[in-house]
Amino acid sequence: MSLALDASLSDVPGLPARIVKALAKEQVTQVAEIVWWLPFRHEDRRQMDGASFQPSEIPACYQVQVCKTGNKFFGRRRGAGLFEAQVEPIGGAIMGELLTLRWWNMSFMSRTIAEGQRLIVYGRVKENKGRLFMDHPEYEILNDEDEAAHIHSGRITPVYRLRAGITQKSVRTAAWYVLQALSEDFIPDVLPTPSTQGEFAGWSRARALRTVHMASSQEDLEKARRYLALEEFYGYQLRVVRRRRAVLDAGGHAHQAGSLAQEFEASLPFQMTGAQKRSLEEIQRDMASNAPMNRLLHGDVGSGKTVVAFAAMLGAVESGRQAALMAPTQILAEQHFNNARKWLEPLGLNVALRTGNRLEEGGVELWSTKKGSDRNHILIGTHALLHDENLVKNLGLVVIDEQHKFGVAQRARLIQKGNTPDVLVMTATPIPRTLTLTIYGDLDVSTLDERPKERGKIITKVRPASKQAEAAKFLLEQLEQGRQGYLVFPLIEESEKLEATAAKKGHEEWSKLLPHFQVGLLHGKLSAEEKDLVMRDFRSGKTDVLVSTTVIEVGVDVPNATVMFIHNAERFGLAQLHQLRGRIGRGEHTSYCVLFIKDKDEEAKSRLAIMEETTDGFRISEEDLKRRGPGDVLGRAQSGQAPLKFAELLANTRLVRLARQLAEKTLDEDPRLESPRLAEIRPFVFQEDAPQAMMQ
Repeated sequence: MSLALDASLSDVPGLPARIVKALAKEQVTQVAEIVWWLPFRHEDRRQMDGASFQPSEIPACYQVQVCKTGNKFFGRRRGAGLFEAQVEPIGGAIMGELLTLRWWNMSFMSRTIAEGQRLIVYGRVKENKGRLFMDHPEYEILNDEDEAAHIHSGRITPVYRLRAGITQKSVRTAAWYVLQALSEDFIPDVLPTPSTQGEFAGWSRARALRTVHMASSQEDLEKARRYLALEEFYGYQLRVVRRRRAVLDAGGHAHQAGSLAQEFEASLPFQMTGAQKRSLEEIQRDMASNAPMNRLLHGDVGSGKTVVAFAAMLGAVESGRQAALMAPTQILAEQHFNNARKWLEPLGLNVALRTGNRLEEGGVELWSTKKGSDRNHILIGTHALLHDENLVKNLGLVVIDEQHKFGVAQRARLIQKGNTPDVLVMTATPIPRTLTLTIYGDLDVSTLDERPKERGKIITKVRPASKQAEAAKFLLEQLEQGRQGYLVFPLIEESEKLEATAAKKGHEEWSKLLPHFQVGLLHGKLSAEEKDLVMRDFRSGKTDVLVSTTVIEVGVDVPNATVMFIHNAERFGLAQLHQLRGRIGRGEHTSYCVLFIKDKDEEAKSRLAIMEETTDGFRISEEDLKRRGPGDVLGRAQSGQAPLKFAELLANTRLVRLARQLAEKTLDEDPRLESPRLAEIRPFVFQEDAPQAMMQ
């Protein structure tokens, strides 16, 4: 009799009681929990004896024997130092070749790693002055007495993400015995039966799950991962396609653009780019339909999304309805408000600002540019707009700026305030095609791929931290020409755990380096009033240099700021660096961005080289997707959703498109997903705001 998925781990034949007990301590008690504890990578441990160490940027796996260990202490701080273990390949080193494993500030490793031990280590091998090193490797200690040694080596070995108190060997051993005890078809399929001629002919959910835990070949392993990724993407596509169809079925109002939009464009002190005009036409065409618009406007930093949004909002106003723009921060909301006053007030429109707890001028939370007016044409605010039932009475268009900063439920709440209004979501993070299909699959997409001609050039250089004195001299020259600059730090306060410069210390140091200039400080712990005062001083030119954390990442627009120094740039993703860099180059002058990295950090220098080569956010976004997987973009875009288990395969366009096709076909044939095959994922598809993973 085969095992059921809801069976207790204590019922699994052969699984040692000590492992059942160890897993139970962390509330892992059922067979299904082990089946769905999927490996995040695999190591080929079939032939590792005698393998020579090779320096590489790609992590590698070696089976080694410890020859010598020792601690080296330096500095005054307790525990500051280095634990080293010299190892050779099992089977002997060729010509005495040794690899030094290093753990910084972890002297306690001397109690774990000892001479004579056999280890499996995983990490990057680096060469320095003729010696080979591997810093902070992942490791496992091999034990000749291990009753299940064949589970941990001699095969394509799964490696799992661990929870506190559970070891790699415990999970691997549990998975081995669980999969041995399960029947061949232990779980029903969610995907439609594969074509006999297609890539997944003969594959099932049960086979794929068994293979990722117990792969017999790399080819089978890759196919199993693609099958499970397709299943996961299929679930997400069912969700976004159903949501898209539901919005269209709900019915909306036609909003026809008229003379106001033309007056607005004619009043601008610059020409709209071809991309802006094309995107605005796409938006206006959607708004003119009775079906509700659901569109994403994405583009590079500085590509002019705000102008397009304001022009679109005029279509709702001319149709007798209100338009609302919701920004993620008070700084950005006030900036939009100031621009709206400058551009829309001359057209006779009433613009209102609502940013929550702060009292605006006149001692009220809602500040209207026309006092006493009982009609607000344009509403701009933060999440405070969600909580005022009287403010948003006649909503025709909702514009959500930097929409990844809002949770799914927050966005839905604002949209529900109108009678199915048109929705335009905007982001300055250029999004690769496969991600727009997955994360924004319920939206039509407009792309801004041109920068306004009036914008100045941005020159970017990657420099070691030791060159900061030269950079200070350059910054001084720029300030003397009347320009302003940003100095960005990854942290607010210094941390013993992180070797990163902090903004507060940076502010003190730069204030001394620039005694004749005003240096401001901006970070997330300041109150709303303090942030506003700092930004007003910087915008007005009263402050020359702004020391800041990444709070300036989104939307801050000061055209006179032409210099940006980013400290510890190796700690940022490419997409985030590009966002930060987008705060300069917004005026007519040439701008300069310097990315400071740790001295001799060749890996960071190589990764950041693309920032020197291009200011094209779409190219940088694609590179980020290749190097880091979609975590950075996806993490932002998925606010309110559980992470994908196979996110790295989103780069596989063919797989994502296939999932979309299967989802469309399924919903055509079974709109309510009433088939028994789909019972498991039906709650995920229909429960809009559930931050649950599709695969449990």
